[in-house]
Amino acid sequence: MRKQKGFSLIELLIVVAIILIIAAIAIPSLLRARIAANESSAASGIRTINTGEISYQTTYRSYATLAQLGPGATMTTACLVPPTAAFACVIDGVLSTNGGGAGKSGYNYAAAATLTTYNATASAIVQNSSGVRAFCSVEDAVIRFQAAGPIAAGACTTAVQPLQQ
Repeated sequence: MRKQKGFSLIELLIVVAIILIIAAIAIPSLLRARIAANESSAASGIRTINTGEISYQTTYRSYATLAQLGPGATMTTACLVPPTAAFACVIDGVLSTNGGGAGKSGYNYAAAATLTTYNATASAIVQNSSGVRAFCSVEDAVIRFQAAGPIAAGACTTAVQPLQQ
C-alpha cells in the first residue's frame, strides 16, 4: 500500500479553526487600537488649531475660522506669499478644509470665531467606530474632551473635562 502525501480534511479544518479563534481574539484589539489612534490624531488636530489660532490672533488681532487658518479653498492649495487674513496658512490644508469635507482620521473638525473668542471641535464621524470621545478647545488653549458623543459648536465650556497630558 502506498502512503498518501498531504493533509487530511480533519487536519485542515483544525488549522482553519485555530486561525479563526486567533482572528476572533485579535480583531477587537485592532479596532480599539484604531479608535485610540484616531482619538490621538483628533487631540493633536485640536492642538494644531490652538497654535494656529494663537499665531493668527498675534498677527491679525482676531481669531479665525478653519478656512482662514489654512492655505486656501482646497487641500492642495499652495500658501500665498505673503499670507493674508483670509488665508493665513498657519495650519495645513487637510485640517483647514476638514479633509475636503470628509474629515481627517475619522473625525470632523470645526472652528467658530469672533474677534475675541474661538471654539474648535473635533467629533467622531461614526460614533464608537471611528472614535468615542469628542475634543474641543477655546481661547485658553486647554484641550477638553467629552466622553461620548459630539460636542455642539460653541459648547466647549469648563464643564467639559480637560484632557490629561
